[in-house]
Amino acid sequence: MGPLSRDAWAQRLGAFRASPSAFMAGPEGEDLGRNLLGDLRSEKLSEQTKVSLLALSLEYPAQLWPDVSAAEVAATSLLDTLVLLPPRPSALRRPLLLAATTALAAGGALGPTSGASCRLLPLLLGLASGSDLGRGFVPASEQRPLQATACECLRELESCKPGLLGGSLGLLRGLLGQEGPVQPLSLLLALVLRNTLVLQSRVGAGLGGLLTDKVSPTGGGPWDWTLVEKGDGRLQPQAPSWPAAEEGEGELSLTAREHSPEEARELRAAVIQLLDTSYLLTPVAQAQLLWLLGWALRGLQGQPPALFKPQLVRLLGTAQMTLLHSVLALKAAFGEALFTAQDEALLLRRLTLAAQHPALPLPTHLFYLHCLLSFPENWPLGPEGEEAAPLLLGPQLCRGLLPSLLHDPMALLARLHLLCLLCAEDEEEENGQLPSPRHYLEELLAGLRQQAALDEGPRALATVCFQASYLVTCCLAGQPIVLTPLIHGLAQLYRVRPMLASHFVDFLDQVDSELREPLKVVLRQEVVSRLGRDEALCWHLKMLAKVADGDAQSATLNFLQAAAAHCTNWDLQQGLLRVCRALLRAGVRGGLLDLLQVLARQLEDPDGRDHARLYYILLAHLAGPKLGVALGPSLAPPALASSLVAENQGFVAALMVQEAPALVRLSVGSHGVKGPLPVLKLQPEALEPIYSLELRFHVEGQLYAPLEAVHVPCLCPGRPARPLLLPLQPRCPAPARLDVHALYTTSTGLTCHAHLPPLFVNFADLFLPFPQPPGGAGLGFFEELWDSCLPEGAESRVWCSLGPQGLEGLVSRHLEPFVVVAQPPTSYYVAIHLPPNSKLLLRLEAALADGVPVALRTDDWAVLPLAGDYLRGLAAAL
Repeated sequence: MGPLSRDAWAQRLGAFRASPSAFMAGPEGEDLGRNLLGDLRSEKLSEQTKVSLLALSLEYPAQLWPDVSAAEVAATSLLDTLVLLPPRPSALRRPLLLAATTALAAGGALGPTSGASCRLLPLLLGLASGSDLGRGFVPASEQRPLQATACECLRELESCKPGLLGGSLGLLRGLLGQEGPVQPLSLLLALVLRNTLVLQSRVGAGLGGLLTDKVSPTGGGPWDWTLVEKGDGRLQPQAPSWPAAEEGEGELSLTAREHSPEEARELRAAVIQLLDTSYLLTPVAQAQLLWLLGWALRGLQGQPPALFKPQLVRLLGTAQMTLLHSVLALKAAFGEALFTAQDEALLLRRLTLAAQHPALPLPTHLFYLHCLLSFPENWPLGPEGEEAAPLLLGPQLCRGLLPSLLHDPMALLARLHLLCLLCAEDEEEENGQLPSPRHYLEELLAGLRQQAALDEGPRALATVCFQASYLVTCCLAGQPIVLTPLIHGLAQLYRVRPMLASHFVDFLDQVDSELREPLKVVLRQEVVSRLGRDEALCWHLKMLAKVADGDAQSATLNFLQAAAAHCTNWDLQQGLLRVCRALLRAGVRGGLLDLLQVLARQLEDPDGRDHARLYYILLAHLAGPKLGVALGPSLAPPALASSLVAENQGFVAALMVQEAPALVRLSVGSHGVKGPLPVLKLQPEALEPIYSLELRFHVEGQLYAPLEAVHVPCLCPGRPARPLLLPLQPRCPAPARLDVHALYTTSTGLTCHAHLPPLFVNFADLFLPFPQPPGGAGLGFFEELWDSCLPEGAESRVWCSLGPQGLEGLVSRHLEPFVVVAQPPTSYYVAIHLPPNSKLLLRLEAALADGVPVALRTDDWAVLPLAGDYLRGLAAAL
């Protein structure tokens, strides 16, 4: 069969795009990929048609090349077609490169055993470096576009196989200083540098000569896959996001090793080279470059965050949202190490003023509000993870961000979220003529309820009202002064518009018990107070089925008896029976028996009478616990058809390790400060007798050396068990999360395994004291340690608040084992050893009544933010 014509291909491509799965299942789908590859070499088709065919392979590679072998064949054919192109300008070279790259990446064929991979990778690197490939392969007019395309293809392959281009770091770095496309080369070099640092840090290796070696793998021989094999192919996404910076902290910064002076110097030079060329990139590319470099260098010893300071000065005044987003990501990553208090105040004021601009489109407005709500502060107050407004963002600065009924629903909810955070910090101080945030919040909620109560009003108004109410309950759950008027306002809304019963039911399902229980009470009172015929009876029954319980039984039964006479159709009768079922579950008896007996005789629908009769029988003959089981879902397994099958299943259950709920609890006690390693003291508690307990611990990444399992012969509830000692071998001084897996035998002889809640190793759990110096030599010993931290280390100062016990009480409670020099009650010198080979030194001097300035020094950059968080935690615990 010869090649298809242009019209035939247009018809076939249209049918494929209409329904790819249906087309591939049809008679023409099997040969689509093969025909596409063959017709790319046909002289009868124009280049425009061939570009359309290649575009299809870029959009639907999984459908055209569904397995590894098909992807390998396709990539080989595409590369052959590329080589056979005549030495004149052609619109096919770039699409062919992209199509071959996509086929290998999407089909999973990229690997050291793939012939197409071994052809494509040197070709791409040669094109990216501008090398002469011979035979007029690259016409002069296409050299620069092909160089940019090759860089994009290499970046895609590096993303699929992190570490693939680690051996070409020096070559890529040299290309950046030559004439060529700056943006693709910069992004490629930043991505390769980031991946190489991550993978090398996982195995504790350095960069070696990767940044200076300019020998590329294009000179023949197999491609080097060493770095790819070190990683698992799964790294954090490349999009700038400051919450992701927190999540990725354990993967990179805490596992980074200290590089040699030569490596650190070359790495710093490469980073500065990338940052110096970043202004030539588009805003989106600049944002990604800053994110990749910031993530790569976060906490890396010998690479201070001050490298980003020149870019920060340039970007603090940017109007590009992508660049502003990257600035906030850098702030979350480095905090006070890069951003001063003045920088933070300027950035916060810029966000606030930008969010108030009246001409902003809605997505941009929501972006600025999101930045304010998630603003990464240098020194946040309150527990970690608690949502709160930035300290510098007061009511005066936010006057232009208060929500209004005229705002779009999404903007209203975002502004309301910010208002709730301000109300959470409001101390009931009336500020002159300005109303307090709480007063403004109550007026806004009242206005939303008035809109939702309008007859024939849009359903969207009611939806916004309940969304706003739910947001308030989430942010201000512990403030009865806000929740009480909210409860009464919602009750009034139901009184005016009962048809919103479905919204109320969903709302009650979402809120916690602090609001749900009092709201159920007032809604039940609203329903049962409406005796007699009511046009909204169906909504009242729906609401009562949700809020009915054992309280106010007489009023509820009187309402049902009065409503029974008006339940003439099937819907109303089923609603009435649902309320009876809810009362049965709540344990109501008494008058409910009489009501069910009446319903079993009077209901017109036979199905309703049967249900009423069944409920009557259950209520009359079953006690409370059995009645709850009868009304609940069936817990019995399906009956087996053969006793032999049941017996075999019993044998299987006895011989296999079964997954079961955890029958043991673990809690972390105080850690020991003696010995060469930190030790966690674990206290086990059994819920049932268990035997031969084995506890296995796992830490993700390379933060700690593998932990040994702990064995306990027997655990019984009610009997105190000896504490279990778990030695820790940190590879870097960092907190960690321990995943716990338990394997044990039950009293019935079954072997079970269970996942226990994770345990957390805090920063203070790693503290070890230095050996005590001889008498009188403590000050000299401390000064020697203090001077040894710089210039490779880091230094900072922190203000630590003191409680009623003063500095002496704080030190005796938390830092006593590590005190080297003590001059109570105003001065203490503290030396802490952090395994494996780091140190943290504290000078607590010139204590005042309310606090003490603390000078910190450490020989490890990554320890500085952890030490700051630890001292802030001590102040918060007072």
